[in-house]
Amino acid sequence: MKITPTRIPEVLLIEPDVFGDNRGFFMESWHKQKFAEQGLTADFVQDNHSRSTQGVLRGLHYQLQQPQGKLVRVVTGCVFDVAVDIRRGSPTFGQWVGAELSADNQHQLYVPPGFAHGFCVLSETADFLYKCTVYYAPQDEHGIMWNDPTIGIRWPGSDFIISEKDTANGLLETMTDVLPTYPGIL
Repeated sequence: MKITPTRIPEVLLIEPDVFGDNRGFFMESWHKQKFAEQGLTADFVQDNHSRSTQGVLRGLHYQLQQPQGKLVRVVTGCVFDVAVDIRRGSPTFGQWVGAELSADNQHQLYVPPGFAHGFCVLSETADFLYKCTVYYAPQDEHGIMWNDPTIGIRWPGSDFIISEKDTANGLLETMTDVLPTYPGIL
């Protein structure tokens, strides 16, 4: 497997070893020891699976008191996945990285605690799987506007389908007094 830091070094692009032939393929999507040998020592406690249709944009989500690290991948379809650094004082605060994750490229992204996360669906449908380092706490869920101009994410496409909840998210600049302080979350 190949693990590559993105331009925000804590966000990792993971290219698993895939063994395929005319019957199909096999890959390890998570192997605690092998990931730890490459520096990813997260302890995952919950797996989630979502399905979305083309044009759906979810996010940007984060938990404040119980921040989650997420190992994300796509098993059907294709998404553009985004992580935004929301750690006050971080040298990359307010910056984002994005990666195309698909059933074809089988790449994964590790989004550490202290980052907001979102994705948009590029294919007809997409099945999105993610492991979390802490349990989902609905009372602790927060969000940042997907099109916050100070972040400037370049989402592919337009005319997104966005939930009512996500359209009510605020701007990053209005939340800086409540966000985690770097390096308090790593």
